[in-house]
This record gives sequence, structure tokens and C-alpha cells, in this order.
Amino acid sequence: MTQLTVLKWLGTSLVLSGILLTNLNIYPLNIIIHGSGSLLWTWAGFLSKDRALMTNFGLQLPLFATGLARVMGWI
Repeated sequence: MTQLTVLKWLGTSLVLSGILLTNLNIYPLNIIIHGSGSLLWTWAGFLSKDRALMTNFGLQLPLFATGLARVMGWI
């Protein structure tokens, strides 16, 4: 298995786990897990030069950072 394939499957697992945690109202772990998956997918997009992946998941990162900061009381 290539590094890119591993990144995609691990990222997918984390994103889906984050969605499950959101549905179970487990905060802020859901943001951390889903955000980690988005980070891996952004990296996979960078490695494969796929701008659509980088745009989709890269723009999720500041949203998760803002949500985490808000839940933690930093903003």
C-alpha cells in the first residue's frame, strides 16, 4: 500500500469517526478527530496535486480550529 493510500484510508476513518462523535454529542473530541482526518485529506490532496481535495478539506481546518477554540473557551 502506498503512503497516499494509507493517508486516504486513515483520513476517511477519522472523518467518519468524527461524524459519529458529533452525532453522539461528544465534544470537543469530535472536532479533534474530524479535524485530524481533514488534515490528512489535505495532505493527500497536496501529495496528489489535487486542488479540489486541498480546497475542500483545507478550508475545513480553520472551521474546526474556530470550533475547538470556542468550545475550549479561548474565544
